[in-house]
Amino acid sequence: MIIDKTHSRNDLIELINTLNLKVVFSHVDVKRDIHSKLLEILSDNTKIIIDFPNVYNIKNKSDLRYYLKNKNPKKILTTKEKNDIMQICKSIIRYCNNGYDIDSSTKYNNIKEIYDDMDYIKQYGDIPSCRRCCRLMNKHRKVEDYYIPVLSPQIQKRINDKAASKNEYPKSLKIKRDKIMVDFS
Repeated sequence: MIIDKTHSRNDLIELINTLNLKVVFSHVDVKRDIHSKLLEILSDNTKIIIDFPNVYNIKNKSDLRYYLKNKNPKKILTTKEKNDIMQICKSIIRYCNNGYDIDSSTKYNNIKEIYDDMDYIKQYGDIPSCRRCCRLMNKHRKVEDYYIPVLSPQIQKRINDKAASKNEYPKSLKIKRDKIMVDFS
């Protein structure tokens, strides 16, 4: 079996950690080493059963093989396509930061062009700039549609975990009183 080359080293490490696979790796290992260790696990006769829900929807060894054999669903853009999307995002962010003034925009001549570009980029919600564009355009009072970026389950989980960690408060409040001495010399 060959693992598709679109799976990066960090993606493979995240997959191993999420599924709690019995793969021992160090952070010094390169992508080729992690590939070979994953292939050892997949070639063994041991059964892999994942009985907890995960963002990859992998439940057994055959699902894992299928996922690794196909292209990484997070890597759907080429570098050129991503650069084009980033240019669109920069133009829309510039438009929003200039007070939603179409006359100050160098790229857009009317609001319809902006709405068309927003409809195009909202499908790439895994890119942070696209999420920012959607957030800024949703603040615009003349917006016709509410733009909701399309997120992969992995990115949605990462955003939810980050939001949950920001909302954690200390469990108790401790007040300490000490004597303070002020000396005027």
